[in-house]
Amino acid sequence: MATKRPPPPPAAAPSVAAAEPPRTALRIHAPEAIPAAELNVLRDFNVLRAPVPDLVAPTGVPAGTPLRQNRFITQGYIGIARTLQALLDPDVQPGGVSRVRPCWFAFAPHASQEAGKGMLGAAIARRIIDLAQGEAVTNAARAYDRVGLTGPMREGAEKLSSALGWHGLPGDVAAVLGALAGSMNLEPLSDPRTLWSTAHRLARLFFQAPGLLPLDKAEALARTMERMLNEGNVAIFTDIGGSAQAYLAWRQGASAVTPDRVLREFTLRGATPQQAKRAYDDLVTRTREQPAPSDFARLLPDVSGNSLVVAGFALAETARQAPGGAARDALIAIANNCFAWREQHDAVQPAFTPSSTPRDEVSRPELMQALTPLLCLQLGTVTWNFADYAATQRDRDYNPLTSKPTEYNWASFADRWPAILTSFTLGYRNPTALWTLPPPLVPADSPLLNLA
Repeated sequence: MATKRPPPPPAAAPSVAAAEPPRTALRIHAPEAIPAAELNVLRDFNVLRAPVPDLVAPTGVPAGTPLRQNRFITQGYIGIARTLQALLDPDVQPGGVSRVRPCWFAFAPHASQEAGKGMLGAAIARRIIDLAQGEAVTNAARAYDRVGLTGPMREGAEKLSSALGWHGLPGDVAAVLGALAGSMNLEPLSDPRTLWSTAHRLARLFFQAPGLLPLDKAEALARTMERMLNEGNVAIFTDIGGSAQAYLAWRQGASAVTPDRVLREFTLRGATPQQAKRAYDDLVTRTREQPAPSDFARLLPDVSGNSLVVAGFALAETARQAPGGAARDALIAIANNCFAWREQHDAVQPAFTPSSTPRDEVSRPELMQALTPLLCLQLGTVTWNFADYAATQRDRDYNPLTSKPTEYNWASFADRWPAILTSFTLGYRNPTALWTLPPPLVPADSPLLNLA
């Protein structure tokens, strides 16, 4: 049976600071506040069309749709990456390709882009819901025709929506949830065990979701995914990106920069020179360790995440002064692990596992668990897939009826951290690949832009 919802109540009058969006025949979601980032987000389907600065203020992520913010953040990372990589590789030309081991910030634009793909899937899902208010559909193909969804994303979305239909979900709801995951790596769904598990977990979340009508419940999943990814992306950029910009500003005002000066004079909130020096002194002696040290909870339990970041910049300065080769590569890898630890252990974790579940969302950890097998990271010309990583790990439950990728949850730091380190290894093996930087998610001629 077609699922329809009553029209929403009249929206409150917009504030002076936010212009009212153009009225259309579609239901446009009202602005929402994201508590973690204190940003006002007006939902539409556009991407940032105008150029943005290479570097932006540490807390200067502009208000706008998650897709707009994502593009802004991705471009900001690109500027930081090029600036910091030039310190490690004096031979690299502006906008060119570096053959030196990439710094952490060279990975960051690609990770931000992948988060943007998830937000794009959520935006498409919510647009399908908007269109269903005027004319409900009972099959995914019709829903995807309406929004102009084509290519591999559509193929994967249709496959998943079919599996969701097996679990009793209405056709329009299955189309929404298929689109939600359609922008991810859907190759693992060729394993029927992964397909069944993913569909089962999404269906279970749907039936548990808040809302009276099926499309309300489906929207709760889309809303959860969009907020989770956007909050995490903004949190990382304002934290680690802000630290990098503060460091570059400090460095520009300093004269002769040495690792010792970094440890003594550069500071971040929550960092202390004593902790940063202790971390640096310990880590600089571990350059021969393989793999590079990364278990900082065990190695440096009393060192804060931001003190590790300061130590990471000092290690990068040491790498800059190294003659090259294995010694420089080892220092860069350790510095990258310091930055990534702060990013993953401290900055982004609250977005995955908030202290409480908002009343209009589903469980973020459970949603992330459902989508974990589909995760991938496009690093320019090479790709890291979570499913490939999981295939190299032991079988956690020793049950042949479950596939390995479904035994993990990206929302768990313990599951996420070892996997991320293997993505670094892939980047180190292909250092030039990362400098094929992400293009805009939605090209200017995409029919999806007509839905704005």
